[in-house]
Amino acid sequence: MNENGLSKALTQLGHDISGTLHTDEAMRILYATDASAYRELPLAVAIPESLSDLQKLMGFARSHKTSLIPRTAGTSLAGQVVGGGIVVDLSRKFTRILELNPEAQWVRVEPGVIRDELNMMLRPHGFFFAPETSTANRAMIGGMAGNNSCGSNSVVYGSTRDHLLEVRALLSDGSLAVFGPLNNQEFQKKCEAPGLEGTLYRDIRSLLSDSSNREEIAREYPRKSIRRRNTGYALDLLAETAPFRDGGAPFNFCKLIAGSEGTLSLLTELRLHIEPLPPPETGLLCVHFRSIDESLRANVIAMEFHPSASELIDHYILECTRDNIEQSRNRFFVEGEPAAILVIEFCRDNREAIASIAGKLTEALREAGLGYHYPLLYGKDTARIWSLRKAGLGLLGNMPGPAKPVPVIEDTAVEVRDLPAYISEFNEILKKYGLYSVHYAHAGSGEIHLRPILDLKTREGNRLFRAIAEQIASLVKKYGGSLSGEHGDGRLRGEFIRRMIGEKNYGMLRQVKNTWDPLGILNPGKIVDTPPMDTMLRYMPGQTASEIRTHFNFGPWGILAHAEQCNGTGDCRKTHLSGGTMCPSYMATRNEKDTTRARANILREFLTRSTRPNRFNHQEIYEVMDLCLSCKGCKSECPSNVDVAKLKMEFLQQYYDSNGTPLRARIIGSFAAMNRAASLFPRLYNALITFRPTSSLIKSVCGFAPQRPLPRLHHTTLRRWFRWHIVPRPDPRMGKVCLFCDEFTNYNDTLTGIHSVQLLEWLGYEVILPPHEQSGRALLSKGLLRRAKPLAEKNIRTFSPLVGPQVPLVGIEPSAILSFRDEYPDLVSAPLRDAAKAVAAHTFLAEEFLSREIRAGKISSDRFTLDKKVVWLHGHCQQKALSSMEYAREILSLPRNYEVREIPSGCC
Repeated sequence: MNENGLSKALTQLGHDISGTLHTDEAMRILYATDASAYRELPLAVAIPESLSDLQKLMGFARSHKTSLIPRTAGTSLAGQVVGGGIVVDLSRKFTRILELNPEAQWVRVEPGVIRDELNMMLRPHGFFFAPETSTANRAMIGGMAGNNSCGSNSVVYGSTRDHLLEVRALLSDGSLAVFGPLNNQEFQKKCEAPGLEGTLYRDIRSLLSDSSNREEIAREYPRKSIRRRNTGYALDLLAETAPFRDGGAPFNFCKLIAGSEGTLSLLTELRLHIEPLPPPETGLLCVHFRSIDESLRANVIAMEFHPSASELIDHYILECTRDNIEQSRNRFFVEGEPAAILVIEFCRDNREAIASIAGKLTEALREAGLGYHYPLLYGKDTARIWSLRKAGLGLLGNMPGPAKPVPVIEDTAVEVRDLPAYISEFNEILKKYGLYSVHYAHAGSGEIHLRPILDLKTREGNRLFRAIAEQIASLVKKYGGSLSGEHGDGRLRGEFIRRMIGEKNYGMLRQVKNTWDPLGILNPGKIVDTPPMDTMLRYMPGQTASEIRTHFNFGPWGILAHAEQCNGTGDCRKTHLSGGTMCPSYMATRNEKDTTRARANILREFLTRSTRPNRFNHQEIYEVMDLCLSCKGCKSECPSNVDVAKLKMEFLQQYYDSNGTPLRARIIGSFAAMNRAASLFPRLYNALITFRPTSSLIKSVCGFAPQRPLPRLHHTTLRRWFRWHIVPRPDPRMGKVCLFCDEFTNYNDTLTGIHSVQLLEWLGYEVILPPHEQSGRALLSKGLLRRAKPLAEKNIRTFSPLVGPQVPLVGIEPSAILSFRDEYPDLVSAPLRDAAKAVAAHTFLAEEFLSREIRAGKISSDRFTLDKKVVWLHGHCQQKALSSMEYAREILSLPRNYEVREIPSGCC
């Protein structure tokens, strides 16, 4: 069919399904990548709503010789959900938990159920779904089954395959089948069934009844003792079942489907085994080492004590945590400059039992001369340490410059006792190429995530990408290991499966694929018949943008490099149930288009590939950026610190340069100027914006939602009140405070400003309120950087001689005062940058300043009421992102009988 005919067919398909089908360039770009090194524009993106939609998509793929690529959260690391067919996004509508059977210990779910949210539902019943990926707060069960995901606790609980009891699957011919455990009689009956389902059973019977095939599988597949193994289809496990081995477990095609990466069927329901909740107390022994080799030798000893996890964090990741706002707070347990830390987890009924076993392990390590610091941590501290460990993958995107830790051989698994020797040989191979690697993750399972640092934008980087993959594949084979332990084969490792399991076994894999999917419509090019692993890469040699002039200073590597820090791990896809701020628009819509990842991806795509003189001049970028609320949650919560709010500000100014500034943006940007004029007649202004006819007219002209109330003015301004208020005598021991009179507090929230001044003066501080410019926050948020820049520079010139260690700059409205710390140093001209950084170093939110003074002993609870009160606290989004709610909790808890309860909310 020609292109025009296919386009018409896709249009008709969009009408036929009850969900949505996207063929526009923007959506195709957003689904062209996952968390891997690959990029391929799909034909379309489908958001199905029902089984009927899936059947229609399957029929379309068959009749139009295209393919379907099933996808949930899109966090795969081997390119599993990248392809040229129709991406089928099951994360929007297939999200129901269908049935729970506590007595039989199983739960039935749809593929779009998030792992952590499933466990939130199971917890009150005393159960949990055990496999725990580092992406568990957004990873979905369908994707976990497709990749046979594991996690840090796999030494106890194994992989998703070990918990997959039954699936309901849509086969490539459009028929439905249920696959579950079968005894020998049931298996033989299935072999007699008509249609494709019966063919599947007859084919596997034919393959595995042949003893020579089983012997070849046993000889060439990874060692059975390696629990983490995702090498091709799991024929080795099926060969051990009852039809083919006396005393074997019941036959279950789920063993094959888990880890099949959507190449055999589309899963619509999954029945999972669930475990009783682990013991209530957890302790983490965080052993510090002077070398990677030392940590791996210690890991062999640690496993003799049967921990529930043993996870490695190397110095590269620890270094990345220093500049990450959120994770830098989680470095509290780090002593000195360790080359590696082994986080060893013990779960017991009480801390005494944990202390006992951890003490014995510590003694054994000391006797072996391994480690130099052995902190044992409990309670909330454990969550902070696991947060740091799980952020490892995203944190690696923080490395400055174009060379990044690349997922190429990051998923190899060998026996734990072989790990020290294997890693030693691994690093010797890298040394030959002048390379080094990041080491982290699942030491207890024999799987260290290893990422060599490469620049894939160079020919040499691309050459090394392949050369390293080939050599490490041979090394893994030498140790009888698995090239993939948990991340899957995808298009990254599929090419090497033939080498890993031999020609005959590879032929069996191809036979399985051809039987299940004879037309090759289900996620082709994964596991078998995979294209070369160094094709369709996200970055190719010479694929660099020319020098892009920007208003913000994005550092030596520029704005494109900042967008490229997003590596696709999808932290921005977590929901409100996971906590945190990022990303409020995604939390509301659940659309990939509204994720932080999407915004970075769309900007990267056009800055790299656009041929227009102004690379920012694309409506597609505007549409994807539109719902970014500039909450700044991504700057702290994204492990790679991708500041999409800053990227959006820059984009908007550049886009306006080619398309003009919309009236609405000009009006919002002029908020302070309009309030200044209206403050001369505040009562008249308030009447106009609250009287329905005039209010509706104003909102219509400005493009505001009719339901939105316009902000009212106070009857006076903070500056007028300050000019005439009676100033109490300051206490010379308390010092001076320079108060920033932001435009929101000055005109709208004036009472908050008045109370702030009164509090500071009552405590004995001398409050200075110098004349200064507005913060420019509204201009910044609308991308009007040319108008914001002179304001920022005037403010730096005003406060630079006034502010210092003895006289801090204190502000009330978070987004306004935090501009000094966040945007100003990157916005002002080069000659003013040092001054801006100096002012930023002494700029505080009011609660930060008061907390500092409390800790210095200058403010005590004796000054405050003894009344009992419960204070509910909702934080400002930028306060959470760029500061911490800890300061507000501390100052509000200062009165002895005040109880502060923080509302677990996201953005405003």
